[in-house]
Amino acid sequence: MSNKIVLPSTLFETSNIDDEVLVSLYKDMLLGRNFEDMCAQMYYRGKMFGFVHLYNGQEAVSTGVIKALSDNDYVCSTYRDHVHALSKGVPANLVMAELFGKETGCSRGRGGSMHIFSSKHNFLGGFAFIGEGIPVAIGSAFQSVYRKQVLQDHNPLRVTVCFFGDGTSNNGQFFECLNMAVLWKLPIIFVVENNQWAIGMAHNRSTSYPEIHKKANAFGLPGIEVDGMDVLAVREVAQKSIDRARSGEGPTLIEALTYRFRGHSLADPDELRSQKEKEAWLARDPIKRLKNYLINNNIVSNDMIDSIHIKTKQAIDDAIDFALSSPEPEVKDLKRYLFADDDNKLN
Repeated sequence: MSNKIVLPSTLFETSNIDDEVLVSLYKDMLLGRNFEDMCAQMYYRGKMFGFVHLYNGQEAVSTGVIKALSDNDYVCSTYRDHVHALSKGVPANLVMAELFGKETGCSRGRGGSMHIFSSKHNFLGGFAFIGEGIPVAIGSAFQSVYRKQVLQDHNPLRVTVCFFGDGTSNNGQFFECLNMAVLWKLPIIFVVENNQWAIGMAHNRSTSYPEIHKKANAFGLPGIEVDGMDVLAVREVAQKSIDRARSGEGPTLIEALTYRFRGHSLADPDELRSQKEKEAWLARDPIKRLKNYLINNNIVSNDMIDSIHIKTKQAIDDAIDFALSSPEPEVKDLKRYLFADDDNKLN
């Protein structure tokens, strides 16, 4: 049942996606990249604390998958969650304020980098431990079925997307939840962002079966491998998987082959990966690839690209200003948001 799909460049050559959608994909990836670059600056200036894991290089996966979802669909992330949240529509100023630990943050400053959350945008959070979000995503997918079958919801079936890394694919939650998803035909898509490294451990050294998408065979769901540096290839695979889930046909496992351009976190000196390996992946930068496609096919001009970059930079600057000017949480509210009630709901 495993479907191996590796599309390094063919979709850029044959794309029939609307021009406006293509530009919106570029804007989303650029926002994510600029946001993360600014996070690095703020972290080294002492404005952010704790561990901060950046997403540079993997933008095609977030944009390609999440921008194919509807507003009512759900996303469950990892500790590398900033860009997933932005793609799902969580405003940049709320995410940045959260990273600064401010009361105006999307988690009221209580979560920080690894715990971005927004109920308004159906963003179910980042999680500090690997594999921690997969059972949560299973619960989300189950409630979609319950809402439809028991509560008689007449709206389209809501789909849940669960992101995690290659290192997580060796953990028990991964296998348990694949089994449960197939057993109950849940509307969920498991997206493995295989960036080749689990912190400092190379993927092919840590698993007896490196091709993660083929592990779907054991549970009877489609397993698809895709070029995670090609946003159009990711989007096509994601759209088919979303349509399948929404029609009640059950889950799909997508393995997106990608690469992070920075260390595991901003505290990581990144000395274990070879310079040759880094340069090979940097040459396949997903944002540059889409930019070249847009210009070479006369979809946008260089002036339009420059305008997009200026507006994106301004949005990031505005997010920084918002975060800096926002109030700190008050000591008297230390125990607030521990329990759910009408007065203590997060955004």
